[in-house]
Amino acid sequence: MQTRTFSVSIFLVCFLFLCGSQSALAKKMYKWVNENGETIFSDKVPPEQSQYRRESLNKKGQSIGVIEQAKTKEQQAMDNRLTDLKKAQEKIIAQQQANDKVLLSTFRNVKDMEESLYATMQSLDAQRNVAQGNLKRVENQLGIQQKKAAELERNGKKMTKDLQSGIKQTEAQIQVAYAEINKQIEKKNQVKAEFEVDIERFTFLTRDNNKDPSKESDKIAENKVSDQIGLYTCETDELCVKAWASAHEFIKVHATTPIDTDTDKLILGREPTIDSDLSLAISRIEDENKKRQLFLDIRCRESSLGTELCASQKVRDIRSAFRPFIEAAVGK
Repeated sequence: MQTRTFSVSIFLVCFLFLCGSQSALAKKMYKWVNENGETIFSDKVPPEQSQYRRESLNKKGQSIGVIEQAKTKEQQAMDNRLTDLKKAQEKIIAQQQANDKVLLSTFRNVKDMEESLYATMQSLDAQRNVAQGNLKRVENQLGIQQKKAAELERNGKKMTKDLQSGIKQTEAQIQVAYAEINKQIEKKNQVKAEFEVDIERFTFLTRDNNKDPSKESDKIAENKVSDQIGLYTCETDELCVKAWASAHEFIKVHATTPIDTDTDKLILGREPTIDSDLSLAISRIEDENKKRQLFLDIRCRESSLGTELCASQKVRDIRSAFRPFIEAAVGK
């Protein structure tokens, strides 16, 4: 009799459980695992449990959706940094592609570029000649003023205030004239350097193309842009693993700040603290075709000297050295 009662009790318990389950599953149900490793089913998620990854279940108990685990502040900050790097990469690529289009549509061949460079140099030389003429004029003026001052001194007379003031003004004009000449020289050197980079880029874009370069396809610019922006595209997963390992060495060689963050997606240098600091970051990013890429970002201190450093040839050289460094390291 006792055995039968026990069996009936179990049956009733199971029946009530199934009825309760069906009633519960009639509502929207959730399933998650708490911090103790316990799997929990409920139609409500308590606020203190909302940070866990959970699944939405249908009436049959099948998963119909997933809400991922809430990210920590550190994880969210990391995701934000990767997003910023991706945007920076896309901006640089877009700018390079735009520059390439202008380059290919403006010039027919290298000779055109060399002639344009010559004309620009002539124009800049003419501007410098004007500045040098102004310098010679004010230097002659200063010579006359100093001669008058010397005559007054020989005659035992004091230099007048007007003459003294005139000498100071002329000396200031001489400094301005020298500064203008130096500015013209720097501008000429900069324009020449930029032209040389453009000529090299134009030659690179058209070296395997016998067609009119103005009709060059956008694909060439897209395929070759990595040479200018510090971008390495992994051909295989194995090469990507090797590349990621060598990325650490690249940062150690070129950065002046130590590595502050090191994850499987981001190697981030510490923030620059002085004007000469170079902080490097390398991130793993996928392009729109799901190809894995390593993207180099270089940061300088937020100051006038820091901005100048980030725009310098030194930084451009570091960026252009990234891809060859990685390829040499992975043995390609």
